[in-house]
Amino acid sequence: MSTIQDLPLEDMLAEKPAVVNDFQIMIATVNGSGSQTANTVLLRAMFRMGIPVSGKNIFPSNIQGLPTWYTIRLSKNGYTARLEDYHVLVAMNQQTIADDIANLAPGGACYYPEEWNLKHERDDIVYYPMPVKALTDASDVPANLSSYIANMVYVGVLATMLNIELSYIEGALDYHFNGKAKPVQMNMKVVQAAYDWAQDHLAKRDPYAVEPMNATEGRLLMDGNSAAALGAVFGGVTFAAWYPITPSTSLIDALREDLAKYRIDPETGKATFAVIQAEDEIGALGMVVGAGWAGARAMTATSGPGISLMTEFAGLAYYAEVPAVIWDVQRMGPSTGLPTRTSQGDLLTCYLLGHGDTRHVVLLPGTINEIFEYGWRAFDLAERLQTPIFVLSDLDLGMNLWMSDPFEYPAEPMDRGKVLTAEDIERAGRFARYEDVDGDGIGYRTLPGIDHPLGAYFARGTGHNARAVYSERPDDWVENMARLRRKWETARTLVPRPVVDQVSGAEIGLIAFGSTDPCVVEARDQLSARGIATSYLRLRALPLEDTTRRFIESHERVYVVENNTDGQMASVLHMEYPDLASRIHSIAYSDGLPLSPRWLTAAVLEQEGR
Repeated sequence: MSTIQDLPLEDMLAEKPAVVNDFQIMIATVNGSGSQTANTVLLRAMFRMGIPVSGKNIFPSNIQGLPTWYTIRLSKNGYTARLEDYHVLVAMNQQTIADDIANLAPGGACYYPEEWNLKHERDDIVYYPMPVKALTDASDVPANLSSYIANMVYVGVLATMLNIELSYIEGALDYHFNGKAKPVQMNMKVVQAAYDWAQDHLAKRDPYAVEPMNATEGRLLMDGNSAAALGAVFGGVTFAAWYPITPSTSLIDALREDLAKYRIDPETGKATFAVIQAEDEIGALGMVVGAGWAGARAMTATSGPGISLMTEFAGLAYYAEVPAVIWDVQRMGPSTGLPTRTSQGDLLTCYLLGHGDTRHVVLLPGTINEIFEYGWRAFDLAERLQTPIFVLSDLDLGMNLWMSDPFEYPAEPMDRGKVLTAEDIERAGRFARYEDVDGDGIGYRTLPGIDHPLGAYFARGTGHNARAVYSERPDDWVENMARLRRKWETARTLVPRPVVDQVSGAEIGLIAFGSTDPCVVEARDQLSARGIATSYLRLRALPLEDTTRRFIESHERVYVVENNTDGQMASVLHMEYPDLASRIHSIAYSDGLPLSPRWLTAAVLEQEGR
């Protein structure tokens, strides 16, 4: 919470120069009011101006009526982490306006509907009333749309007061409505009216403004769930089964739309894919495992509670060695938790999911580009390793819009792994499904329907020998688990390697993964400004490989930064490198929001005793 200063506003503004392209906007509305259109239009308009931006939606787990906040951060330096402060407030929710104004940074600007007759209790901020009702009533839009169109009033007012050209607003609206002229014109009519009104009636009394830059040329804005879906299409997905759960539902929604565009047989007009809503998450993964066994590239998407239900089938796929891709768009747990808040709390669950000695390959994308890449690469790994691949995104990455470089078309052909044909078996004269022929722990498989009498086998979740024959012999069990351990070691060589920024002479190393990256990047700059040099390793997958060990060995102290309460990645590192445990320290925090650079900087300084 901001501390209200005693300095009069006029003196503050006189001493403070213009703040251009380097502040945060908070828009407080009511869930279900249609504000998302207005908010993303503002975000895209400023992105089109060449300004680096990031948007975060903080919404409740109901359909309509509860408070919603949307932040737009502008950063001329390209930072995209969440700020704790906001400097421009659009207060459109009477339930929260008192707290929203109380938390506005000193010197900030507050926009609110004039019909509320708001008492101006703070003398260190600027209040700007907006005639929301009057301009909405004058717009002549259908009554059922008036509450939605009202949000365009603050779009028009902010365009005037922040200096956003209306052509950028209109372009963003055109993008949002897919070029449909009627809704674009209807919304622009209100935007223009509000823009004109603000020019005539409001005097600029705060320092915040925007100016065109050239920092977003060639880049795109996309949410992670859409990027994951597109990546899966590029990876050759042909089957998906799912059960709706926030925040992963929009991933399957996007996948269905993409497949309907790109996976229709041009001659027959029929779909060459199947997307099925199962009765629950257990059934969803069961279908995916069956499809993967049959040779399809199959996937599901869920969140923490769904992962819990999928445990039995995940264990079956691990031990029977069936390819599957499982996206976990993480949210707050345990139990139902906070369905519309973000966290990284499923790491250990996915890594060790299943009873007995089970370890899964886990991919940890940290950017939208990586989410797209892992969308297709996960299938290659699943089929090469013949195992479930978990891809851990989260609500922040999955449902918010992020800047990204254009996606790269996969440079290598699809890797279907060790799949034998009838001709292969005929030449070999034999086939043993779980035999380690190559010493990498990965057996050869066949697909159902193979036209060879030696090609069939049972995909067993029970004890079995190299020929897939049921066995309770201790030596068969020990050999099978030893082979799975060899496959695990092979996985270390195949998964994406960490991204490392090694700083010469730095005693401190930071390790993070996933959506914590923007926080770490900015906090490192803040620490550097205080004379504290840090190196940084961003993990991108489990199992770990030697890069991480060498990084820890080269630093006196390594802080593992993660958005959960228990420090789950730090626990993995302690398990993997017990001899280095004294160097590994956890900095973990989880309150449902993305981690902030201010918090991390303070946490490191506290650990360092500074």
